Amino acid sequence: MNSFLVEWGKDLKSIPVGPLAIIAMSGCEDMGRKVNAWLQKWNSFQETQDEEFFTNPGPNRDSFLIKTYCPRFGTGESKGVIKESVRGYDIYIIVDVCAYNKTYTMYGMEVPMSPDDHFQDLKRVIAAIGGKAKRINVIMPMLYESRQHKRSARESLDCALALQELQQYGVANIITFDAHDPRVANAVPLIGFENVMPPYQMMKALCRTEKNLAIDKENMMVVSPDEGAMQRNIFYSAVLGLDLGMFYKRRDYTTVINGRNPIVAHEYLGASVEGKDVIVVDDMIASGDSMIDLCKELKKRKANRIFAMATFAFFTSGTEEFDKAYQDGYLTRVIATNLTYRRPEVQSAPWFAEADLSKYIAYIVATLNHDRSLSSLLNPYDKIKRLLARYRADQAAEGIRLV
Repeated sequence: MNSFLVEWGKDLKSIPVGPLAIIAMSGCEDMGRKVNAWLQKWNSFQETQDEEFFTNPGPNRDSFLIKTYCPRFGTGESKGVIKESVRGYDIYIIVDVCAYNKTYTMYGMEVPMSPDDHFQDLKRVIAAIGGKAKRINVIMPMLYESRQHKRSARESLDCALALQELQQYGVANIITFDAHDPRVANAVPLIGFENVMPPYQMMKALCRTEKNLAIDKENMMVVSPDEGAMQRNIFYSAVLGLDLGMFYKRRDYTTVINGRNPIVAHEYLGASVEGKDVIVVDDMIASGDSMIDLCKELKKRKANRIFAMATFAFFTSGTEEFDKAYQDGYLTRVIATNLTYRRPEVQSAPWFAEADLSKYIAYIVATLNHDRSLSSLLNPYDKIKRLLARYRADQAAEGIRLV
């Protein structure tokens, strides 16, 4: 047996909380299979690296996945069903509240599942576990109702209420990605809440698809799409060693269209982008209108290539505008994760590149299962530095001409 495994086994802290089990809710089947495959690979000692952990799927089991489903009655009512024992297990439930591709029949009509439906099914499965599990952890990449995170009028605080509800259901840890406002963790201060950022995986996807990038101050910049995304873009700017600019969205607060105040103009603050490639980072692309407007504003300022990075790519209004922006040269690439459902036309678009987070989630699951610290996983600074060093070395070895 590998010497690393022997030493690792001597560490008493590596004793699992309990046999590991994964429940992939409706819409997360593909992610569940990928995470399960990584855990099985490590468990069979096929790959041994310092950051990888080996855990046990429980007695008489060859998979970490637990079969569950939520059948519907004709009225739309439902129930959670678990098809095998979960007693004593350390359970990780993966749920995508934005998987609108999943449907159910209600009064003879085909109804797409809303975030409310997915969240209710999550609670049903937790209720079906019935307190028999050793521990319940929820991996919810797009945090339910996270855009309703603060009260600015007589409004509900949906995200805070949902988190408190999960705490009351006995959930020990909530893992989310790139929360719209991570301060929602204040609603549940007595349980684990991890807001995970994916910049390493995003940069890896960018370097994989674009081989001729000159990642330096003379040829590239990072530009924040608004003041709310500044913290994300500051990190990219710091780790890549690039200058930082910012757009300020001037809105008409006297008007509400489709639930938001329309943008009147984009005001730019920062150094010139002329002749430079630009990286724009945000948490999500919803309709994508503001992202396309921003690309056009950057092109007016004579920016070179524009790479838009978003943890979640919803494209709620379709992809036609992005297809046109790509054809007209306003946009070079959109990079997003596979943490939520992506339309088939998005995945096949020539301007789209996907950052796969399944291995990262498997790391997190294995680490928490052994009750180890997540600190090294949550800070990707050193990994990105190593990625850039490899990228530049490959460029030099292959004699790639930088643009």
